[in-house]
Amino acid sequence: MSSGSSMIVPARLGRSRRLRTTMRGQFTLVIFLMAFIPNLVMTVMARPALPSTTVIAWMALVGATCVLVGFFLSGALLTPVSRLRREVMSGQFGEVHGDDPAEILALRAAFTELLGRLSTEQTRRNAFMATLVHDLKTPLIATGHLTKLITTLPLPDADRRLMGEQIQVETTRLLALVQQMADAHRFEQEDVQVSLAPTDLRALLDEVASRLATQAQERGVRVQVTGHGVAAADAPVLERALTNLTVNALRYAHTQVTLDVTPAGLTVTDDGPGLPRPLDELAQPFNAQPTTIAGKQYTSGTAGLGLFIVRRIAQAHGGDLHYDRVPIPAPEPPPASSLPPTDPALPAPPLPGAAPLTRFTLSLPEVQP
Repeated sequence: MSSGSSMIVPARLGRSRRLRTTMRGQFTLVIFLMAFIPNLVMTVMARPALPSTTVIAWMALVGATCVLVGFFLSGALLTPVSRLRREVMSGQFGEVHGDDPAEILALRAAFTELLGRLSTEQTRRNAFMATLVHDLKTPLIATGHLTKLITTLPLPDADRRLMGEQIQVETTRLLALVQQMADAHRFEQEDVQVSLAPTDLRALLDEVASRLATQAQERGVRVQVTGHGVAAADAPVLERALTNLTVNALRYAHTQVTLDVTPAGLTVTDDGPGLPRPLDELAQPFNAQPTTIAGKQYTSGTAGLGLFIVRRIAQAHGGDLHYDRVPIPAPEPPPASSLPPTDPALPAPPLPGAAPLTRFTLSLPEVQP
C-alpha cells in the first residue's frame, strides 16, 4: 500500500509541474479573455448575414489579435518584475528605477533588508568561528607544551607541581571560555529563564567578592562591598552576571573595584580605562572586529561575550545593563566588611581629580532597602 502511494505522489507532482504556468502566460490569458469574450458576445448577438466560415475566420483573427495584444501588454506590465529578477540573480538590486511600481519598491526593499540580515548573520557566524579557533587554541597549546615538558624532561617534583598547577589554570580557563560561549549562544537564541524570589543583594555581592578575593589579591586590587537591599531575583543566575562584571573589572582595574547595592540595582565600579566603544556595540555575542582595551587587543567575540550575557540576564529580571564614567568620590574609610581585608601591600585607592571611574549598573525593577 505504501509503495503504491509513493508512486502516486510523484505522478501528481509531475502533473502539477506540467500545469504550472508563468505570470506572463496568466496575464496574457486574462487580457485575451477580457478582449475576446466581448467581441464574441457582440458577434453572436449581431447575427451577421455572412457565411459561417467567414464568421469563424473573423473570430479567429480577433482571437489571434487579442492573444498578441495580451502577450505584449503582459510583457510591458511585468518589465519591472523581470528586471528585478535579473538584478536579484546578479546580487545588485539596491538601485531604484523610476518606473518601479509601489509593489516592486516594497519587494526590492524586502530583498535588500533580507540580504542585509543574511550578511550580518554570516559576519557573526564568521566572528564566532574566529573566536572559537583563536581563544580555544591558546590554552590548548599552553597545556600541550606543559604536558610535553612533564612527560619528556626529568624535572624536579617542585617544577612538576608548578607545571601541573599551570595546566589546571589553563584547563579552568578553557572550561570557563567554553561555558561562556555556550551561554552566549543559548542566550542569543532564547530568553533567559529565571525563578524570582526575594534575594539579599548585599549577601550576593559578599559571596562574589569572597569567591574572587584570591584573584583580586594576585592582581593587587582592592575589592570593596557597600550598600544593602533586597529585590526579587534568581540568585544563582544573577550571581553569574555579577561574577562576569567583577572578573572584567579585576582584569582592567588599576587599584580598586567596588561592588555596591543602590536603589537602581547593583553597580560594579573600577578605576580602569573604560570601554573603547559604546556598550551597545560591544555587548554582542560575537563581534567581527578585534577590540583594544587598556592597550591589549582582544580577538573578535572575546570582549563582548561577558557583557552580552550580563545584559541578557538583566533583561530577564526586568532591568538592563548600563555603562557610564563617574568622577572619583572623596576617600572614605573602608567598612569592616570590605573584601578582601585591608592589606598594606595593596596600592592606595585613586585620589580625587584622577581619571574618572568605570561603572556598570545592572538595573533591577524594585530594590527595597
